[in-house]
Amino acid sequence: MVDKRENGASVHARRTVAYVVLIILSFLCLVWFYIMFINTTRSHAELNRGFTPLPSSHLIENFTNLFTKSTQPVIRGMLNSLTVAGLSALLCTYFSTMTAYAIHAYDFKMKKFFYTFILMVMMIPSQVTALGFLQLMRKMGLEDNFVPLIVPSIAAPITFFYMKQYMDSTLSLSLVEAARIDGAGEFRIFNSVVLPLMKPAISVQAIFTFVSSWNNYFIPSLILHKDRMKTLPILIAQLRSADFLKFDMGQVYAMITFSILPVIVIYLVLSQNIVAGVQLGGVKE
Repeated sequence: MVDKRENGASVHARRTVAYVVLIILSFLCLVWFYIMFINTTRSHAELNRGFTPLPSSHLIENFTNLFTKSTQPVIRGMLNSLTVAGLSALLCTYFSTMTAYAIHAYDFKMKKFFYTFILMVMMIPSQVTALGFLQLMRKMGLEDNFVPLIVPSIAAPITFFYMKQYMDSTLSLSLVEAARIDGAGEFRIFNSVVLPLMKPAISVQAIFTFVSSWNNYFIPSLILHKDRMKTLPILIAQLRSADFLKFDMGQVYAMITFSILPVIVIYLVLSQNIVAGVQLGGVKE
């Protein structure tokens, strides 16, 4: 009886510590959104006076100034960012999953070499290859074009590695063999059997890829020069670098808040698939 009470008390203590840590981490994650919202409701003069935890009454005014008085094409920038980030997330997750499936399900020569080579590519930062990439895009006439921002995202070693690790623990090859015996083709097996099982992992990586592409400033700033082609991170940087007479910190925070909303929506939509698809991983041999 004493041991059971001690074990129960130990479990209760660990659970309490876990809840406390989760509450602290949640607070640290959400407090910055609260600060951003508070600053969005304040005017430029109020922001210069310092931070206050209470909201002000300039929320509508800041958004009105952003869409009517600002010279930045905000709506067009939002559409550009949605196009680039959405297609990047879609293509990256699909083809990375397909690559991971090829390494996982097939036996061929140099299989280990290709797996190691793909992982080695992760060690090369994008800044190292940026100059050569920019020169190549100029020679191909792809400046002020979304193709250099979308197509390279198909080859994502980090996403491939995550998908491969998830397949090792989830995807049973007996399902693949059963589908082949039933006469299904390889693309039919991948699209109808593999992808549903990979839905939680695909949702996670789609969120990460979308956010990464959405917040990407370095490469788009080198490729995109026309205002009608620029994405939101570039427009936010231009709005912050405006001259003293035109600079309005309230507009800057309004634009940041406006740019965050699609990311929150994407997370809320895809996070449902993470929870709903976990049960699909329980496959017995």
